[in-house]
Formats: sequence, C-alpha cells, structure tokens
Amino acid sequence: MSTTWDSDQPPPERRLTLAGMLRVMLRGAALAILVFGGLLVLLLLRLIERPIFGLHRPITPHITQMVCRAAFWVLGMRFIRRGTPMERRCAVVANHTSWLDIFALNAAKRIYFVSKSEVAGWPGIGWLARATGTVFIRRDRAEARTQTEVFRTRLLAGHKLLFFPEGTSTDGLQVLPFKTTLFEAFFDPALRDEIAVQPVSVIYHAPQGEDPRFYGWWGDMSFGAHLLTTLAAARQGAVEVVYHPPLPVAEFTGRKALAQRCEAIVRAGHAQTGADGGPRLQ
Repeated sequence: MSTTWDSDQPPPERRLTLAGMLRVMLRGAALAILVFGGLLVLLLLRLIERPIFGLHRPITPHITQMVCRAAFWVLGMRFIRRGTPMERRCAVVANHTSWLDIFALNAAKRIYFVSKSEVAGWPGIGWLARATGTVFIRRDRAEARTQTEVFRTRLLAGHKLLFFPEGTSTDGLQVLPFKTTLFEAFFDPALRDEIAVQPVSVIYHAPQGEDPRFYGWWGDMSFGAHLLTTLAAARQGAVEVVYHPPLPVAEFTGRKALAQRCEAIVRAGHAQTGADGGPRLQ
C-alpha cells in the first residue's frame, strides 16, 4: 500500500476525547488479541500444512478470513458482501481506500494480496503479510519476467491473487486510473486461456454525521493516526465489497484493454453503491 495520492481538500482535524481514548484502548486491545492470536494459530497450523500440501493452503486461509470478519465486529463496523466471488482460477482487482481494505477483502473471500516489496519490511503489517501468503513485487519493468513466473505459479496453484491497480489509497470518494503493468502477466501463454480477472468495488460509508472521507487514507496521513481515529469513533459506518462478473482474459487483446474494462466496472460499481456517503445500504 501507499499513501502518495493527495487532495486539494485536507482531511478534517479530529481530536481524541476521553471517551474516544477509552474506545481506542478497548477496541485496540481486542483487535490486537484477535489479529496476533489468529496469526499464532495460523503459523502453528502452517507447520503442519506446508509439509503436506506445499504451495497449496487448504486450511490457513480460513483462519485469515475468520479473523478479518471478526475484526469488523470488534470495530463495530457493518460488513456487507454483494455479488459472487469466482471459484475457478482467477485474479481479483479492486479500488483502494485504506488499510481497512485488507480486512474487508479477506473477509469477503479467501485471497492473497499482491503488494510492493517494501511492505515486507514494515513492522507488524509486514509480518502479517508474509504469514498470510502475500506476493511481494517491485514495480519495475525489469522485473516483469520474474513477476510473471510468480503469478503463473500461484494462479495455476489455485491462489486468488488480488492487487490494487490504482497503486495508492485515496479518500474513498473516487477511483483513480488503473495502472496497466501488472495486467501483462495474465497474457502469459500458460495463463491467458486459463484464468479470468474479477473486478471488485470496495465502498465505505462514513459514520452518521462524519465527513464522507472518514475511512480514507491519503496524503501525509500516518497509519497510527488513522488507526486511532478509526478505533475512537463513537459510531461506526459500513463497508461494502461488491463482486462483479469475472472477465476471461482470452477475450481481450492486451493488458490495456483489460485494465480499462476493469477500471470502468469498478468505477461504475463504486458510484452506484453510494460511495459519496449516501445511505444506500440494504
């Protein structure tokens, strides 16, 4: 993840109240126990799973999914999944709003993230990412062949790889143009006729009375400050994860056409589901 995108409208200033600080401590403690307790269970199970199944992970992704679903209960956020995640071999692309996307997309479907290599070294997040099977890449065309080999191995093993083509997180009110580089790997001869790409729209609804950008993470926001603001909220909002029909790679002439179609679908889904903070929930 990256927070390099910026806006000409700065985020509103928020101050922690005494009640907010209490919510931070209670929710933060519960979330830490949930996440790191789940990580411990996952690592112990992986000791058994890896020698037997190798690259395949028939057990541990269920742990990740359960932890991420429970995280929204701890936060008090409503989680909604719409559409049907694809079961056959596929990759997934989604718009990117904040670190909460990791929980939302893992809660919706057992997937593996594709992330920039720097994330592997981040304290806490890096450990979690490695343990849950994240694919780390360098956004460098010189690495294209190596990345294609990694994608081929993981996708043909049945892993659902998910990446954010915007390349950065936003304020949650828009979808940025999709970068096309990573789409090139899907046109590898071994993959083109075997996989599809499923676009996903992730939409956040701010708590009642709050700025519509409440859950967005952008500009120079620090992870710590954003986490505290989220934990401190007296009322929480909701997140919707909308799965759109998958797009067979073989039906497209190249990466640019596929990326543009995915972007159009994600953008349309994002707009139609009330990403402007409107109360369009069921």
